[in-house]
Amino acid sequence: MSSTTSVRGRGFTLVEVMIVVAIAGVLAALAIVGVRNHLITAKTAEAKQTVGVITRIAINQYERERDIAQILATTGVASANTHILCTSATPVPLLFASVQGTKYQPSNAPGDDFNSGSTLAGWQCLGFSISQPIYFQYSYQVGGSYVSQGLPGAPLPSAAGFEVGAVGDLRGDGQRYTIARTGEVRDGEIATSTAIYTNIDSD
Repeated sequence: MSSTTSVRGRGFTLVEVMIVVAIAGVLAALAIVGVRNHLITAKTAEAKQTVGVITRIAINQYERERDIAQILATTGVASANTHILCTSATPVPLLFASVQGTKYQPSNAPGDDFNSGSTLAGWQCLGFSISQPIYFQYSYQVGGSYVSQGLPGAPLPSAAGFEVGAVGDLRGDGQRYTIARTGEVRDGEIATSTAIYTNIDSD
């Protein structure tokens, strides 16, 4: 004598549904973290590229021969063409808070942001500017007051040197990203640091 057993379709239990939802939540959280880390990597890569560009411009400007028109009172002879570093620039933006967890749109007005300085000073001397919004505060300092000063492993140029720096707080959580490259004048030529310095510091 044979018997048949009917198998009825069974739905998901509440526990099974909760497990699936929990797994989906974990995967979504991991995806969000991954995307955020990718964005931070892209933004820091852009800052490194910008720091490299400004460094090359600073070198090019130093290598130009500048005619400093000046008559020496004792000899009556005009000073010869000379190579000089552009002097320090005002950081852009001026306040670091302007890039903490947000973008800053540089001003195009004459004398503001990357339009500040003169033929021998600051951003106008360098001939560098950015028109799109930025996530980092960019600086160009000569002779000291470097953004990387005092940080572990930071390069230490001499007083006859300069630093191009970028500092950002990409999440607005107090974690500072410092990117810098230094150079100094040696025997009439500029020697730069072999690599771009990067430091992540949590305040």
